[in-house]
Amino acid sequence: MRVAAIGDLHCRAGSDGMIRRLLDGVDDEADVLLLAGDLTNLGLVEEMEQLLDELAAYRLPMLAVVGNHDHESDNVDELVGMMRTAGIVVLDGDVHEVDGVEFVGMKGTWGGFGAHRLQPFGERLLKDYIMASVHEAERLEDALQRLRGDRRVALLHYAPIAATLEGECPEVYPFLGFSLLADALDRHGVDIVVHGHAHHGALEGTTPGGIPVRNVSRYVLSRNRQRTYSVFEV
Repeated sequence: MRVAAIGDLHCRAGSDGMIRRLLDGVDDEADVLLLAGDLTNLGLVEEMEQLLDELAAYRLPMLAVVGNHDHESDNVDELVGMMRTAGIVVLDGDVHEVDGVEFVGMKGTWGGFGAHRLQPFGERLLKDYIMASVHEAERLEDALQRLRGDRRVALLHYAPIAATLEGECPEVYPFLGFSLLADALDRHGVDIVVHGHAHHGALEGTTPGGIPVRNVSRYVLSRNRQRTYSVFEV
């Protein structure tokens, strides 16, 4: 299966043609399209309407996760409903199979990496903040346990490793991803992980267990290649 992936579309109302330009040729190059969050710019209904109007031109199956920008205006439930009504599979701790390939996905979360991961110690506010992230990693683990097939792809918005953040300011790493996501992925195994969110990050890295990770933010892709979406085979 040929899988195309792109994140950080940041669609705005009235941006006619932008999405079609970003995805030009994807119907011919891929069998499935993954959308790695921040699909809208401010989480507005009119932005999602614009996005869905442009995505309607494509025939291939689409799977998506939401990003932090999609939460901005507290409309995320409505936005997800709009996508599902349009036929887009929105993953939130779910597994979905397409032609023998299993896709597991969720937004993911923040909290830092490895020895520098934030710890739930001290003030109650900090404990609540970090434990919410730990709970998200546990939700990913629960979803991974439901995988049964030999071909597996994970779709996130936040990064599971620090390597694909290189180029971002180190001070913001704790807000760009969480290494407990990688720990869960390594325990259960997938063929590849894709994420967005890190506009100034690096294209590729691997989890500690050796799983390939791709940053498919459109800003990273366009900076490193002519095409604004990534394509790989599973």
